[in-house]
Amino acid sequence: MGKDVVGLANTGTGKTAAFLVPLINRVIHDREQRALIMVPTRELALQIEQEFYGFTKRLNINAVTCVGGANIQPQIRVLRRNPNFVIGTPGRLKDLIDRRDLDLSKFGTVVLDEADRMLDMGFIGDMREILALMPKKRHTLFFSATLSRDIEKLIGEFLNDPVRISVKTRDTAATIDQDVVYFDPSTKFEKLVETLKEQNMDKVLVFGRTKHGVERLARDLTRAGVKAESIHGDKTHGHRQKALGLFKQDQVSVLVATDVAARGLDISGVSHVINYDLPGTYEDYTHRIGRTGRAGKAGKALTFVAK
Repeated sequence: MGKDVVGLANTGTGKTAAFLVPLINRVIHDREQRALIMVPTRELALQIEQEFYGFTKRLNINAVTCVGGANIQPQIRVLRRNPNFVIGTPGRLKDLIDRRDLDLSKFGTVVLDEADRMLDMGFIGDMREILALMPKKRHTLFFSATLSRDIEKLIGEFLNDPVRISVKTRDTAATIDQDVVYFDPSTKFEKLVETLKEQNMDKVLVFGRTKHGVERLARDLTRAGVKAESIHGDKTHGHRQKALGLFKQDQVSVLVATDVAARGLDISGVSHVINYDLPGTYEDYTHRIGRTGRAGKAGKALTFVAK
């Protein structure tokens, strides 16, 4: 119907397909249609690109992913061919606009995915600037896992009389078993190693608070005989993708991550999430543990709490 949409959905509920399939269908009927998909992180952008190509096999519809940390020149080359879909993070999109390599005046649709996270990460100014360059009459699809006062303000600012669709039943999936692990501060690391060596610890995501701490923890775990990789903001784009690939292909059983790096990651079969360092907010907790128990499968979340 072409109405603006606010989609409230937990991660892992299939929202990528919910916006990609109808937009691809629209392009099949009108090859002039162009859509911008704005996301908070590189990983999420690449994930959407992967799903996009899964849906568009043999349809001859093109997309370009515009993210920082990757060479800008190939992105510019694809943009010159006017692809129907541009997927990107606010920072890199702004770069391309400033260089006059991206003209948004012909884009009829914008998708703001994980808008709450973009707000948290301080992208609000960039989002405003980018949207101001799009046609006034456009189709806006806005997805968020949370609905705060700030998010409501954004909806009022960016959308026109939107339809609201919520598939949020509760903040955490019923398929996730949540528990705590009590530790003695002097033997916290030993407790983690002991936990990771228990049965059924097949594919474990361990969360730490800082980039430096996450890097060190992955190194110490490897020394202790646990195959681990790390993913955080200081790692180059290539290194992050490599670590992610090894974890997805079960070549390492543990991925140690910061909140920002793991936002929006869709990794199938994560058996456990361990909060080695406590999350800063309730939202961070729900996002972290939402990496397991996805698509109806059972998962377990463990939070380390000092005695």
